[in-house]
Amino acid sequence: MKVILLQDVKSLGKKGEIVEVASGYARNYVLPKKLGVEATEKNRNDIKLQKAHEEKLAAQRLAEAQELAVKLESAQITVSMKRGEGDRVFGSISAKEIAEAAAAQHGLELDKKKIQIEEPIRSFGMFEVPIKLHP
Repeated sequence: MKVILLQDVKSLGKKGEIVEVASGYARNYVLPKKLGVEATEKNRNDIKLQKAHEEKLAAQRLAEAQELAVKLESAQITVSMKRGEGDRVFGSISAKEIAEAAAAQHGLELDKKKIQIEEPIRSFGMFEVPIKLHP
């Protein structure tokens, strides 16, 4: 029996693939657990339309990420810190504070999880902070 996989299945294949499985395996495992559907013409067309829609959304997300990257290249974000005697720093700057400062200063909505700093910034100066915008 031919089955279109709706999810990645370890022993069969990846999402969207059409695989040949034993009819008993399909009836008793794949179909009831919603891991796949029977490969009829209607289901094949549905999957093809769904893939086209997903590709369109992925292209939109990529375009938005590229647009944001252009804005970020020229943006300089300033975050203030308290200091004590001898330029000793109180506290640190985390990804959350960087995201909040970007929103306040430039109106850029950044997810704090995408800001890639190994450890919080604990000194004064200028730093380049990598941001992962798109996979």
